[in-house]
Amino acid sequence: MKSERIILGIDPGTTIMGFGLIKIENKKMKFIQLNELQLKKYDDHYVKLKLIFERTIELIDTYHPDEIAIEAPFFGKNVQSMLKLGRAQGVAMAAGLSREIPITEYLPKKIKMAITGNGNASKEQVAKMLQSLLNLKSLPKNLDSTDGLAAAVCHFYNSGRVETGKSYSGWASFVKQNPGKIK
Repeated sequence: MKSERIILGIDPGTTIMGFGLIKIENKKMKFIQLNELQLKKYDDHYVKLKLIFERTIELIDTYHPDEIAIEAPFFGKNVQSMLKLGRAQGVAMAAGLSREIPITEYLPKKIKMAITGNGNASKEQVAKMLQSLLNLKSLPKNLDSTDGLAAAVCHFYNSGRVETGKSYSGWASFVKQNPGKIK
């Protein structure tokens, strides 16, 4: 594992995609950026997916992350929402895979547990802990960006451990780990 690396964390969404970047130097985290892609004003779901892909590529080309950590969709009551969220995650993953960047998925509870020690922590609790850990001066109004940052921090905390979630180093490993899902 490199002693210096950049991790891009993504909280996929079709209304707001949150993301955060950290740099690891000598096993210490340094905050780079957190932000969000606002998608509310677009009615067409396919336009939203295109914008998610393009923004992820732009982040990759600007910051050159060594790894991507992405929040896995969780099953709610609305199947349509789950499908849209899965598509959003998929295009963000496709952007990373197209640049051959390793991707690891984390369940929301695992991210919350890594940051706060409580898998049922609120978005606000996660954001406050990140503010303390990374010496952030202020927090954004929407907490989707801190959720993306939390995915990156979770990945840092889980680096080198045997079981971190599903990881893909490229299309070939994605297909190999998901037999029968790709046709």
